[in-house]
Amino acid sequence: MGTLLLWFSFNVFVLLAITLDLGVFHRRAHKIAWKEAALWSAIWIALATLFGLGIWHWYGPQRGLEYFTGYVIEKALSIDNLFVFLVIFRAYRVDERVQHRVLQWGIIGALLMRGLMIAAGAELIKRFHWLLPALGVFLVYAGVQMLLQDQEKKGHYENNPIFRFARGHLRVTRAYQDERFFTREDGLLFATPLFLVLLIVEISDVIFAIDSIPAIFGITRDAFIVYTSNVFAILGLRAMYFLLSDTLDYFRYLDIGLGAVLMFLGAKMAADPWWRVSVPISLTVVGAILILTMMISWAAGRNNHERGPRKTAG
Repeated sequence: MGTLLLWFSFNVFVLLAITLDLGVFHRRAHKIAWKEAALWSAIWIALATLFGLGIWHWYGPQRGLEYFTGYVIEKALSIDNLFVFLVIFRAYRVDERVQHRVLQWGIIGALLMRGLMIAAGAELIKRFHWLLPALGVFLVYAGVQMLLQDQEKKGHYENNPIFRFARGHLRVTRAYQDERFFTREDGLLFATPLFLVLLIVEISDVIFAIDSIPAIFGITRDAFIVYTSNVFAILGLRAMYFLLSDTLDYFRYLDIGLGAVLMFLGAKMAADPWWRVSVPISLTVVGAILILTMMISWAAGRNNHERGPRKTAG
């Protein structure tokens, strides 16, 4: 699905939204308050829902369900990213007034990288039919790894070769320079620590995309559906971070649910040549797993807060 005009129009909308966000609504560095974050979260969810209803109306219930299922999966997986962002910002003591700037540029980089990954993935799956079951096996493995992952180690990407190369080959200032990623000292160009933080955010998103993009290909082969559901989930990620940053403790067991979702989708992809699971059933299973996990997490978070504050990583 998706004519050239449709692709062009959607990307123009995305570009316009980012331009307005950076150049009009968030020109000045400031701490994002809960009310502002809630408003923008509602706006992005409403836009994503309206777009999905448009797909449902113009292209039928099947494509509409594929879009909404992909959006729910990507949105849930993006919440897991928020834990990483929280740890990164705390570990590097990033001022709350400039965190939104780091996340915005991180989102722009994520959109570009995911667009390339989705285009490559769609072409590879079209050419090599055996790739889909192979990706299914990989997703099952990724789900198991998510279940076994140590929460305290999330967000620590200092040993990544890209980050090590940047840290070792760039001139970096000792202190932050407000919201600037680069600055000049004595006529020489220096990166600021904020640029290294942005680099870690980008690296973390690439790692998450390796799981999330194959997961949505497990629902649909339509590259336009995969791309748009990814984009809408990512565009609302920054607002969701500031909305949930003070309540992430209530999502402590979300990784268990996400791991189960990845394992289910992986098994579905691996078995696809012989046994197909319909999109409505997939959406029901994914929704049930996530709702159950979040209910358990919320109950555990409430009990924890009643007993006293929990020491967080970073």
